[in-house]
Amino acid sequence: MNRKKIYLVRHGQTDFNLQGVVQGSGIDAPINATGRAQAQAFFESYRNVPFDQIYHTALIRTKQSIQGFIDLGIRTRALAELNEISWGDYEGTPMTPEEGEYYRHMLHQWQQGNLDYAIAGGESPNTVAVRMKRGIDIILNGPGETILVCMHGRAMRIFLSLILNYDLRYMDQFEHNNLCLYLLEQLPDDSFVVRKFNDQTHLKGVMPI
Repeated sequence: MNRKKIYLVRHGQTDFNLQGVVQGSGIDAPINATGRAQAQAFFESYRNVPFDQIYHTALIRTKQSIQGFIDLGIRTRALAELNEISWGDYEGTPMTPEEGEYYRHMLHQWQQGNLDYAIAGGESPNTVAVRMKRGIDIILNGPGETILVCMHGRAMRIFLSLILNYDLRYMDQFEHNNLCLYLLEQLPDDSFVVRKFNDQTHLKGVMPI
């Protein structure tokens, strides 16, 4: 197995992000004008990286965020295994103070190790981790060495925890912003290290959230 260098990015901004609306795997929202500007800025900064393979999720906002690279003809595959967590009954709803309190309660449950806890109708971290491990296996055993992956915020936290062998209780340490970059490099012992952490230098001049 060739050692991988993974450029992991979150999708660009959507109107749901901008409006503070809960957006999980059941919301297939496109990126907005700011998201398109973020995508273009990332493309201009990294277009000369010799990517061998691209992966995005089954949701349109991730594909749109890296469309410039796809248009170069780089081999691309959609992986539903990398989809965002399902927020169940709360998807598509504004983050009211009551919803915010419930969200903080959920995060507390996860931080205490109750990783089977899920929002009503949604997925738990342990449920997401099962499919995420399948996605990671596909990437690590797939073609190429220099890989571009576009995902979602909570899914990225779980992805990073798994590939770095971190306890999922601590996944919130992996901060993220729209079109941020994590650069991961595989070492000879097959472990991974983070070379760039929530990097946004390529977004200089692009309107933030």
